[in-house]
This record gives sequence, C-alpha cells and structure tokens, in this order.
Amino acid sequence: MVMKTGYTFYSEAFRIALHAILSHKLRAFLTLIGIIIGVASVIVVGASISGLNTYVIDRVSKVLGVNHFMIARMANVGPLSEEEWEKRNRRNKRLSWDDFEWVQTNCRLCQEVGAEVSRSIDLKQNGEELFGTDIAGVTANMAEIEDKTIQDGRFIRPNEVESSAFVIVIGAELREKFFPGADPIDKRIKIAGYPMRIVGVEQKRGSMFGQSLDNHAYIPITTYGRMFGRLQSLRVHGKAKDRELFQRTLDQGRVAMRIHHKLKGNQEDDFGLVDVQQVNSQVDQFTASIAAVITPITLISLVVGGIVVMNIMLVSVTERTFEIGLRKALGARRKQIMLQFLIESVLLSSFGGVLGLLLAAGISWLVTVTTPIPMTITIAYIALALVVSGGIGMIAGIYPAFRAARLDPIVALTKN
Repeated sequence: MVMKTGYTFYSEAFRIALHAILSHKLRAFLTLIGIIIGVASVIVVGASISGLNTYVIDRVSKVLGVNHFMIARMANVGPLSEEEWEKRNRRNKRLSWDDFEWVQTNCRLCQEVGAEVSRSIDLKQNGEELFGTDIAGVTANMAEIEDKTIQDGRFIRPNEVESSAFVIVIGAELREKFFPGADPIDKRIKIAGYPMRIVGVEQKRGSMFGQSLDNHAYIPITTYGRMFGRLQSLRVHGKAKDRELFQRTLDQGRVAMRIHHKLKGNQEDDFGLVDVQQVNSQVDQFTASIAAVITPITLISLVVGGIVVMNIMLVSVTERTFEIGLRKALGARRKQIMLQFLIESVLLSSFGGVLGLLLAAGISWLVTVTTPIPMTITIAYIALALVVSGGIGMIAGIYPAFRAARLDPIVALTKN
C-alpha cells in the first residue's frame, strides 16, 4: 500500500510538472535555450575532438601504413625546442646505403626493410604547372611497407631498382593535372628534365589540414641517385609481421642501427625513430589536452542555463503561491511540496538536454557532410551533457523548492 501511495505521488507530481511546463510553452522554451545551447556545445565539442582524432589517425595510417616504423637522421613526432633541434642536428649522422643494408640484414623480425629519399620540385607538362611535388626515390617494397594502394598499373619492380630504370608511379593529383580524362599508363612525364615512363597511379588519399597527400611521385631509389646525387640522407623503413610483434621488431631495428653506429649502452641514439603507434599516441594526447581545456569552458554555458532555470522556478513559485497553500492545507507535507518543484525543475532541464542532443546531432551531421572531418558523437559526451543538465536542473530547483515548501499555508491562501 505504501509503495502504491508513493508511486501515485510521483506519477501525479510528474503529471503536474508536465502540465505546468506545457501551460507556458514559450516561456519554457526561452528558459531552456541556455540548457539547449550548453548541451549541444558539449556534445559537438566532444564529437569534434573525437572526429579530429579519427581523422588524423586515418590520414597518418594512409601515409605511413600499419605496423611500420621509420629511422631517419632527424625524425621526431612532437615539436622540438630550438636547443634540442640544434643538439640533434650536431649529433645525428646522415644515414647511408650501408645503414639500410645493415638493418635489412640484422632486423630478422622485420617482414620488410626499405629505403627512401625525397625532395620537392616544380613540374611542367604540356603547358601545365604543378608546384611542390614530392619526388621520392624508393626501394621496390615500399608499397608493401606503407600499404600503398595502386589504382591503375603497378608499383616499381625490383629489377627496375637494380637497373635504375626511368619509370615512375604518380599520385592522383599529377594524374588530374597532366592527364585529365586520359589513361596515363605508359605515357611520359619529365622529372628534372628526364623523361619518365608512368607505370602506375596511386589511389587518391585526399588532404590533411589543407595539405594534399596526392601531390607526389615514386621513382626507383637508384634512379633518384643518378638524377639528384647520392649524398642525401636516407630514411630506412621497417615493417613488422603483425601488431603483436611490432614492439619487438621496432626494438630490433633500433638496436641494429645502434650497433652499426658503434653506440655504447649509455649513449643517446644518433638517429631519429618514428613509428605509427607513437604518432597515434601523440594524437591521443593532443586531443585529450584540447578536451581538458575546452570541455569545462562549454560546461559554463550549462551553469548559465541552470541560473535561468532557477529564476523561472522562483517565478513559478510566486505564481502558484495559492496552489501551494491549498495543497498544504489539504495535508501535503513539506517534503512533498519540495519534491514537486524539484521534479518540475529536473524535467524542465531534461527536456533541454534532449533538445540539445537533437541540435548537436544535426550540427554534427552537417559538419560531416560538408567537411572531411567525421563528427563522432560518443556515449561518454552524451552521458556527460545529460547528467550535467539534469544535475543542474536539480541544483537550480533546490532553492525555489525549499522556498515553496516553507510557505505558510494561511499566508499563501490569502495571496490569491
């Protein structure tokens, strides 16, 4: 019986709260604007941060591949101070073909070990110009190491590296610029004055932060040496067989390079080392830092919305003084009056939370279809926004509810 009476009270309180809100729809909506904007802001910010993380990691994977590491003279992930850069510039050695062959021989866990060297040049072809094209001299296995997808034709073959053949695999941007609507396979393109036969076209990769990932081309590393000289520092690339062996493979490649450079146990590496997992970890830390700064700022708008809810609940208490007095005269206890107004305050804020969630979903969809960054609405941010909005509604309703519960019934009835 007690449970039934309690259930009846709460259902009746909910009904009265809903009726009070719907009786003043415009006022309720204007009251909830702060909550709606606050909830939408929190969720959109969370979706943006999550989407940015996904976007960057996806682009990095398209550039570097998976289970892949790179050893280079000045490779690094995060930003370096000027002092640290100068220190590494003095300490680190230029990597040579001997370094590549040494790692290739001694990294037994490596599925593949390749080498690369590159430079940026401007291209001219049939009256068209393309600036800042990255020309990379590579070994024939770089397609496997970096998980490249060749859309048309093929990648460079081992015998073409051995013979320093003048063949080239171009990126999608070169195809669109110099061979629009045509099949470029077996056609010629001039690189630094040398006619190169096109043997393949890489699949379009898009852009990253406004920088094209398709304005590049690959030629045999030996051909690159004939065209531009052999004095540049190489980048040595390694690939593990699978994710479980990646760290062991990376360590073996690093140790092999240290042995070749005759480094003792307490000496620092005289080369840089980058791996995909390290890049992903840096991205996670970066986006987490953004979230730690921005999320509390967006939550402030929810606090402002809570203050507005408190004000409107105080107005509601003043308007319903006679109702409160009548209910108390009929036997309603202070606790019941207080719960009545708390339920109304929480219900009001919860409506704002739901509307804010719908607004956030619409904004996220719009950003996703108009930009390359995917907006990922996560359960964590939805829960945070709704819990905070409901909590603020409860906090905002405490004072008005307490004030309503303390009204003297005789005084309240005379204020009709």
